[in-house]
Amino acid sequence: MQPQESGVRYSRWDNSNRDEVSMTAMSSTEEPSCYRRLSQKLCSGKLGIAMKVLGGVALFWIIFILGYVTGYYVHKCK
Repeated sequence: MQPQESGVRYSRWDNSNRDEVSMTAMSSTEEPSCYRRLSQKLCSGKLGIAMKVLGGVALFWIIFILGYVTGYYVHKCK
């Protein structure tokens, strides 16, 4: 047996108006990649919510500091 591929395949037929979309599931013997496991752990559940909140707060402070520094140099008295 050949291992199943995971993903979605889309093929358009040349002489017809129908489109074909086929989805294949990952076989039970395959393990998800390291990146997929890490992203599932960090982006879902309570840990995922905490990571999104911390990311939003960090992004806020980065934009705030950049705006403050930019405003300082733009409005600096000579």
